[in-house]
Amino acid sequence: MFPTKHKFSRLSALQYLLAAFFVIGGVGNIAAPASILADYQRWGYPWWFHYVTGVLELTTSILLLSRYRIAGALLGSAAMAAAVGTVAFHGEYTHAIPPLAVLTLCAAAAALFGRKTQVNTI
Repeated sequence: MFPTKHKFSRLSALQYLLAAFFVIGGVGNIAAPASILADYQRWGYPWWFHYVTGVLELTTSILLLSRYRIAGALLGSAAMAAAVGTVAFHGEYTHAIPPLAVLTLCAAAAALFGRKTQVNTI
């Protein structure tokens, strides 16, 4: 790869993009317009579950921007795996594509964060 003079790396960009995604998702789930509430109801979740999802997503974004970024990436992976499982279970396969993409990015970020931590400690 080409050497860079900037501290802001592609991995940092991924970290901030994922954090922004989870902030938007968390606020959207907590505010929960009628369409989101209808989705949760259709999937059989209790009326309050959108709050749980929103808090988990906001927690993910906070962790991603802290020294616990690996935990944030893993929590984001778990949230997106649950989203993929929910929509796939209900036969909404095309709705599984976005959370599957974010799941892939979160898993890759967790692996890269871990790798960077190992390299920095050697």
